Amino acid sequence: MSSVHSDPLHPVAPSGRRRSTDLYTSQKLAIALGFAAVVITALIGIRIGTSGATLLDVLQTFWSKISGTVPTDRATLLKHNVIWELRLPRVLLAILGGAALAVAGVLFQGLLRNPLVSPYTLGIAPAAAFGASLAIVLFGATAGSAAISLVIGALLFSFLNTALVLSLASTRNLHATTLILVGIALSQLFGALTACIQYFAEDEVLAAIVRWTWGSVNNSAWYQVLALFVLLALAFPYIRFRSSALNAIAFAGDDSAKSLGVAVSQVRLQTIAIAATLTAVTIAFTGIIGFVGLVAPHIARLVVGANHRFLIAFSAIIGALLLVIADAVGRLVINPGVIPVGIIDALVGAPIFLYLILTRQKAIE
Repeated sequence: MSSVHSDPLHPVAPSGRRRSTDLYTSQKLAIALGFAAVVITALIGIRIGTSGATLLDVLQTFWSKISGTVPTDRATLLKHNVIWELRLPRVLLAILGGAALAVAGVLFQGLLRNPLVSPYTLGIAPAAAFGASLAIVLFGATAGSAAISLVIGALLFSFLNTALVLSLASTRNLHATTLILVGIALSQLFGALTACIQYFAEDEVLAAIVRWTWGSVNNSAWYQVLALFVLLALAFPYIRFRSSALNAIAFAGDDSAKSLGVAVSQVRLQTIAIAATLTAVTIAFTGIIGFVGLVAPHIARLVVGANHRFLIAFSAIIGALLLVIADAVGRLVINPGVIPVGIIDALVGAPIFLYLILTRQKAIE
């Protein structure tokens, strides 16, 4: 990982206070600019579509909902409904989903002290894929829909997987290497179970399972947006509160962190549970979306450094940007068709990550 430039656990010498202040200022400025970029990108994403909505239409839709007025013109009313019921939820779900996956990625990489860890290291995504596949087979849930059985199936097996990983790892005092190895084993297990379902499934069911595993924000709903917003709103203050402990574990290691008074096992257990929940809920709504949780923390680390006090927030911003842009590109490439955001994310994320590995090796070590 990157060297610590502004770790609150490391006292700053008087001669370095000005440099530290400048660094804090630049980090805060980066977060502010990143947030502005998310807002601008979201407005552009809302405009993209076949109805030809303009920025003025978007603003008028917002004002109509705030003021409670209903357009009398049928065409205007239809356009407002398209923006409010279809485009805005998908853009907001992309923002919140990307932020949740990125935050989970930061937490996993810091807690397990491994820069190549992603939210899927503990087998959460394969477990969710198996749960969703089982729901599709048993209840006929269609991929990409808000079918409650699909969401419950994905969530249930994600949480079961996480509980199994943490319970097994607790016998080894939650050692990071143990968590990774157990996660890899369970990933292979759930991947094999999903393959068995696909092998014996009928063509229509198989197609539904495959479409869900592509990852998409199509057919997003307001309840999904609200659920993710509430989850992030509850998780973020605790993560922020634990930023110093995360710095100690990530940079100093377990033994040194314990000598600084950090309850390593407790922090790791609680924080991994939060990261797993963020990942499980997101992929239950969107399907399997990779690389955001892996790439976003590395990009953020290059900009604001490795201090979790700023890294977590900026990673969330980068994750939101990546997913919103991927969704916009997916809607533009074969308009009026849509390429699932998970495919675009992988096509764009893989080259970016290879570039980071080949040209910025020290930044991700």
